[in-house]
Amino acid sequence: MWNKLNPAVPRHWLFAIAGIVWVAVGLLLCARAIVWLDTFSPGAELLLESIGGVAAYAIYHYGLSNVVGKNIRRITTLPESACVFAFAAWRSYIMIGLMVSLGITLRNSPIPKFYLAIPYTAMGGALMVGSVRLFRHFFAVVEEKENRNGNP
Repeated sequence: MWNKLNPAVPRHWLFAIAGIVWVAVGLLLCARAIVWLDTFSPGAELLLESIGGVAAYAIYHYGLSNVVGKNIRRITTLPESACVFAFAAWRSYIMIGLMVSLGITLRNSPIPKFYLAIPYTAMGGALMVGSVRLFRHFFAVVEEKENRNGNP
């Protein structure tokens, strides 16, 4: 019965799953920010989104790059066939829950949405940048497997 509740995939797919989740959440956050800034002039909107983009780089460089590296190292140590939900460590699910709760709280707070646009863009952009590293690792592993099997 446990095997039915523990859907397994080849380990290298966990990199792709993590990348898909990161890019999907990143796009969602950035899309919300764009909608919230839609009332501004195009120049002001571009300026605010650019500030969010610079902040995204800083968040990725000084924080999320370490998280991505740890995830890659952790996934690499898993068995060749691993649970599909192992794309994130179990304790990371607690952090995900807290971040979702914070996002819901902020969206429903009286804070004007345009103030939230920059942090949403920053976090969304940082997640999308992090997803690139996860996808690169996925494709590197796939290419390595193909080379080992003698496929061109």
